[in-house]
Formats: sequence, C-alpha cells, structure tokens
Amino acid sequence: MIAFLLLSFWTSEARASSPPAGFLDFHSLAPEAVLEIRYAGAHNFVGVPIEGYLAPRCLLSTQAARALSRVERKLARSGQRLRIFDCYRPARAVAHFVRWARDLQDLKRKAEFYPSVPKENLFRDGYIAEKSGHSRGSTVDLAIDGVDYGTPFDFFDPVSHTDSTAVSEGAQKNRLRLKTLMEEAGFKNLPEEWWHYTLKEEPHPDTYFDFTVQPVHPSSP
Repeated sequence: MIAFLLLSFWTSEARASSPPAGFLDFHSLAPEAVLEIRYAGAHNFVGVPIEGYLAPRCLLSTQAARALSRVERKLARSGQRLRIFDCYRPARAVAHFVRWARDLQDLKRKAEFYPSVPKENLFRDGYIAEKSGHSRGSTVDLAIDGVDYGTPFDFFDPVSHTDSTAVSEGAQKNRLRLKTLMEEAGFKNLPEEWWHYTLKEEPHPDTYFDFTVQPVHPSSP
C-alpha cells in the first residue's frame, strides 16, 4: 500500500528508465571528488544495496551539478576535495527505506547508525520519511574528504544536527566551513543533518523521479 501511494506522486516522465534531459553525472565535472555512494553497497543503515542503485554514481540536475563543481574547485585550491555519499535517489529506494523502517525485527545495523534511537521512533523523529528531496535531483549528501565532523554520515541522532555543540570544537568549525562553502554555491542545509544540502533554486521542486542509477555507458549523461 505504501509503495502504491508513493507511485501516485510520480509522473510518467519521472518513472522513465533513464535520466531525463537536464541531469548530469557530477564526476564528469569533478573527477577528483571521491564517490562513496553508500546505497549502492551494503555499508548503510539497511545493511544491503538499496533498490534503484545499480551503480555508485552521483547523478544531479545540471544546475546542482554545476553549482557543486564550484565547491570542488574552491577546495582544490587548498589541496582538498569532496567526498560524496549520495546524490539523486530513486523514489523506489525511498520506498525500500520505508519497508525496512517498518520491519522492527531488522536491527543488524543499529549499533553503527542509530544506537540511541529505538527503531520504532525513526518515522516519528524524522529520520525516515515516505518522500525524499533527493528524488528531485538537486540534493546531495557530502563532506570534505578527510575532515572530522564528529559523527559519521547517516548517524541518526541529535548530535548530527549541523549546529550541535555535543561534538568537538574542531568538528563544529568543520561543519560551519562546509555550510559556508555550500551556501556560497547556492545550497541550503537541512539543520538535522550536517551532510545534507539542497540547491535553493532547484529546477524540479515538485517532481520525484524514479529512474534507476545505471552503470556508465557511452551514451550516459
């Protein structure tokens, strides 16, 4: 039933089998960036590869990819680079998260990703939702490579809030620097997640896409 309700939000274009016009592979603009696309593998809070991720690629709207490449260029001047955890997220992947969250017996990754939060509270506390801005193609989860932020990516806890003072002073400064760089490029932060940024002027604010993330082919965007 949940999957059916989610499908009602998607247009026929959004459910196409390949990226629509207006999407880019971020790595084509910034090959130095590190891609650690967590949901294409098993190192994530579910513990298995997530539906819709057939390759560890960072696909974004053209506008978001170009804005993010400006951040990468700024970092390159100081010998640093971005580490990318997630970009466009198929709506079917979000549905996978929803099914996992409702299975209260599956706790195999609790110790690493949500040690202090009962799984039954993940919806109530906003860690899991039935729709994700990532599916609109202009949201990215990221860090500056090799920098300490006080928590790992996807750590479900208030300590992951961008302005949390429960982490070291150094980690607080690192979060603020990332936020400043991303805001200068036109992104806004989700306050509950230091790693989560959305392009302010996103081109598809009302469309939740569901094309799969495919391996690179000569004709791929």
